[in-house]
Amino acid sequence: MHEDEETPHLHAAGGSCSAHGHGHGHGKGVVRRSQKEEREKDSKRLFFALLLTGTIAVAEAVGGYVSNSLALMSDAGHMLTDISALALSLLALWFAGKPADLKKTYGYYRMEILSALLNGVLLLGITVVILMEAWERMQQPAEIRLGPMAVVATIGLLANLGALGFLHQTHSMNVRGAFLHILGDTLSSVGVLLGAGLMALTGWYLVDPIISVAISVVIVFGALKLVRDAVDVLLEAVPAHVDMAVVKEMLQRVQGVRDVHDLHVWTISSGIYALSAHLVVEDPMVCNNDEILSAVKHDLFDRFGIDHTTIQIESESYSHLGEVH
Repeated sequence: MHEDEETPHLHAAGGSCSAHGHGHGHGKGVVRRSQKEEREKDSKRLFFALLLTGTIAVAEAVGGYVSNSLALMSDAGHMLTDISALALSLLALWFAGKPADLKKTYGYYRMEILSALLNGVLLLGITVVILMEAWERMQQPAEIRLGPMAVVATIGLLANLGALGFLHQTHSMNVRGAFLHILGDTLSSVGVLLGAGLMALTGWYLVDPIISVAISVVIVFGALKLVRDAVDVLLEAVPAHVDMAVVKEMLQRVQGVRDVHDLHVWTISSGIYALSAHLVVEDPMVCNNDEILSAVKHDLFDRFGIDHTTIQIESESYSHLGEVH
């Protein structure tokens, strides 16, 4: 069956009917248009964020070198990583917009998840480098030129806030990864400014690497969650908002359904969820595939946002035959 078809293939003629049915999508045309529009919005958000980030990254790299501030150089390092992350995110969205074919029946939606996973790993990698440098600075604190440090950090903070404004309104895991990169830089800029003020008052240059460590710890938690979420999607784990017990109970409540087995729910990409299941129905109900599938599809979409369903309907006598190997 072609994936774009909005109605299930059901056969009923001459008093007989098929015991199999596949239900796809509730309002699929509307859903897909919405997904396309959201991808276009995300692309624009990422593009403007990339422009801001690229412009300020050079300034922060130069400012960190001139001021000898590890916190500021950490911020510059994160920004350089952000450029890569934003570019990867844009590339992933471009791939996600490509149509499915006979080899890739789901299209390229998983490119978004792979990009998110790579972004999380990059964040963890750059944080390790910063922590190693911070450890060395703690052993031998270096003098910091506070004027250039504060000026560049202020410019970086304003640029990061602008980029966050572009990226915050999205449900995409891919864009959320880019958002976390920018958020890390924003925290870095705030920490740098606070550190510059404290060092100006006390002359205690150990504050610089301490701030870098504190910022890195915050970023690590966000990166680990992003990596975990991406791995869950790749392992086809149950989406976080779906309770399998509730799903099974909901399916069993549909009129005519006696049992549910081989139930699976997984995430294709951000906001795109799929379900497959076998429904055992009363023998006289087998010919009511249309009504059963329609009720199931509407309930799944309305309650959990699951719009891609594959349902096999079985009579009670068929279910007693056992598994077919």
